[in-house]
Amino acid sequence: MLAKEVLQAEKELSPPDEQSKAKAALTELLAEVKNVTTPMVVEQIVTDIDEIVRLVRFPGWQSTKTGEREVQRALRKVIYVKYQIKDQDLFDKAYGYIRQYY
Repeated sequence: MLAKEVLQAEKELSPPDEQSKAKAALTELLAEVKNVTTPMVVEQIVTDIDEIVRLVRFPGWQSTKTGEREVQRALRKVIYVKYQIKDQDLFDKAYGYIRQYY
């Protein structure tokens, strides 16, 4: 029940065009850093980032310290912990895209 409500609220807050722009921007960023020493499945990473950010963000999160901290924490969980990518520049760029598109 709660999941359906979240999905409906998501659709109302973020039109599909904005959602696709956000995922496209993250995909492009991650594809740029992909190399033989960082074997990654770009689409899966983007999907994981997209899902976790959508769960923790809220309207106006960019304007609050709590919102910024929660989104950064969620992003770190995906990039640093789950995929073991220790790249501060990548994190900063991904966070910039998230601030812009989410």
